[in-house]
Amino acid sequence: MVELVVDPHPQLALVAFQANLPRPLSAIESPGWLREGLELEADAPVERSEELRQVVRDLLRHGGYKPTGRGKPASEYLVKAATKGKLGTINLLVDACNVVSLHSGLPISVVDLDRAAPPLRVGLAPKGASYVFNRAGQEIDLGGLLCLFDREGPCANAVKDSQRTKTHDDTLRSLSLLWAPIGHERQAERAAGWYRELLERAGATTGDVSMIAPN
Repeated sequence: MVELVVDPHPQLALVAFQANLPRPLSAIESPGWLREGLELEADAPVERSEELRQVVRDLLRHGGYKPTGRGKPASEYLVKAATKGKLGTINLLVDACNVVSLHSGLPISVVDLDRAAPPLRVGLAPKGASYVFNRAGQEIDLGGLLCLFDREGPCANAVKDSQRTKTHDDTLRSLSLLWAPIGHERQAERAAGWYRELLERAGATTGDVSMIAPN
């Protein structure tokens, strides 16, 4: 079982799970029924809300990060893209992530477990931390932002995940993190359950993650 150390945080109710694919990601087509979920008005067992949008921003502000403009939560980007009809398919793992994030209002990270070198930890990024988040080499300033860290440093968060650990054609294992605020645990659990159902329906297997406090 994957182990994830979670630093104490007064506003975070993190949910995480792992997924395993039967063959490399590039060999698995994202099903039509899943792609349909990328539509803003698609049926979903969870529903985003304005209250949750504000509380997610408050969660990210706790360490001093400013979740506005280009630094807003990924879930808000998805709503904007879907509203414009520009939320397209990428791959099975990312599509499932985007469908659940879009409809739940929770930002979600998905990383390749074989590219993220343990030990894995969730905590606040220090001032001056950054990483490249796309193929163009653009960087995000991570200071004060909740992040997933691996042995090499921060690699994912609720805004933009690192290019270094993103899924790719040969991905076989992934780790998903639902960045939920305290008070919305029920929403997070329902979203995670639906997320796992989508992946399992598409042929993946999913498993729990052991989340532990730091020593």
